[in-house]
Amino acid sequence: MKIYDFEGFPNPARVRIALSEKGLANQVEFVSIDVPKGEHKRPEFLAKNPSAAVPVLELEDGTTISECTAITEYLDHTGAGPKLTGENARERAVIHMMQRRAEASLLDAVGAYFHHATPGLGPDVEDYQNKEWGEKQRERAIQGMHYFDDVLADRPYVAGDKFSMADITAFAGLGFADFAEIDIPADCRNLIAWRQRVAQRPSISG
Repeated sequence: MKIYDFEGFPNPARVRIALSEKGLANQVEFVSIDVPKGEHKRPEFLAKNPSAAVPVLELEDGTTISECTAITEYLDHTGAGPKLTGENARERAVIHMMQRRAEASLLDAVGAYFHHATPGLGPDVEDYQNKEWGEKQRERAIQGMHYFDDVLADRPYVAGDKFSMADITAFAGLGFADFAEIDIPADCRNLIAWRQRVAQRPSISG
């Protein structure tokens, strides 16, 4: 398998964590796509993912899979390790629901702020910006932090009792928030404690 990504970016980080959790990191060849230099917009990469986004998983038969959730689904049915997308119908539904909430209210909201209300990746990449929209998404990200703080008041992980794809997305979202200089509110104690605990997992700390 090959993973086309750019190390250090939030979405590639999600897949790298999933690979480590599943014990598959040593079975993958990583191919760097230099996003700040615009390599994700070149024809050869667009042929693999018309959305011009990393990461992309390429299988031995040439099949390409983009979107972190889809890649994680594939890995979950390939490696041994813990089931990151759920063991049964109920778990799968709750994990996918919470994953989407983490994506929308943390990762995507921070991304919109970064790309619209800051210089982002520079004029060669940021061909359209709407600062007012970006600032509104910053507010949404902070609201998302408060939401997940409430969620984590009575459960150890975002989607229940087990570490899952939803936790990976939320963790990546907070990492992106650090980069974009959006601080977690000090009163979000549950979220801060959860982040400190999750950061100690070998798939993240290693």
